[in-house]
Amino acid sequence: MTNMVENVIIIGSGPAGYTAALYNARASLNPLVIAGFQPGGQLMITTDVENYPGFPDGVMGPEMMDLFRKQAERFGARIVYQNVVKVDFSSNPKKVWLDDGQELQAKSIIISTGASAKWLGLPGEQIYGGYGVSACATCDGFFFRNKVVAVVGGGDTALEEAGYLTKHASKVYLIHRRDEFRASKIMQDRVLNNPKVEVLWNSVIDEILGVDDPVKKVTGIRLRDTQSDEMREIGLDGVFVAIGHKPNSDLFEGILDMDETGYLKVEAGSTKTKIEGVFAAGDVADHVYRQAITAAGSGCMAAIDAERYLVETGETE
Repeated sequence: MTNMVENVIIIGSGPAGYTAALYNARASLNPLVIAGFQPGGQLMITTDVENYPGFPDGVMGPEMMDLFRKQAERFGARIVYQNVVKVDFSSNPKKVWLDDGQELQAKSIIISTGASAKWLGLPGEQIYGGYGVSACATCDGFFFRNKVVAVVGGGDTALEEAGYLTKHASKVYLIHRRDEFRASKIMQDRVLNNPKVEVLWNSVIDEILGVDDPVKKVTGIRLRDTQSDEMREIGLDGVFVAIGHKPNSDLFEGILDMDETGYLKVEAGSTKTKIEGVFAAGDVADHVYRQAITAAGSGCMAAIDAERYLVETGETE
């Protein structure tokens, strides 16, 4: 791989990356996917996916991503399970370096590095991750049937998570550091009128409490009042952190245009970035929808944009 110039290098391997790989492979562009050490994106930590068309009975997230990968490989996409540590898009061909020191070159680049959930930065998030602490209600809500949980956040995502959890949990505390939500009015009305939800205003979690023996699990939280600094403890079984997502775009800082949160900017109606031949697809460029199907759709768009770019610049027949 070191001596050849690739037609397309796709950085990332979620729904956007694998869909781009599928389309470029079927266009005989022999794309190379840099999948990372943990390929598959956020769907790898998702259990049942029930809202992706074509799966009437639902499908497990990891299983769906395995199907995406196999379909892309069937048409000739090649996949490398390493991380990209540096890029240089200042000249043609574009350059990409892997963590083993290998330098790759490409005529075009598709960035589909996705986004990651933001965390509070508390030690308990790591200690009890998967044992009562989660960033995905739809993934893990089922495990808290008839239990007491807390959701942290004040935007649409937090209120959506809280509303979803009322289907399973007996009680949902909604913890917000301020005295009003940022969420849309309709979401607020829906959640505030739900008898299972209790809002804890002007509050932040100071510590996630739990035990390791006989079973590792969350047992409660220590809350701090943001106005009085008064502390109190609440017993519960689960903590869902819903304070937003961070796009995985640090690699491209100072190279590509981003918004204030770090989402890559693309031209309206396309996946083109400010650099010719570099395209962005999926959650790394989408702060609005953040769904598997919209990521896959933009991956298709990026593949077509890249193919047209190669044809227009005479880089391929």
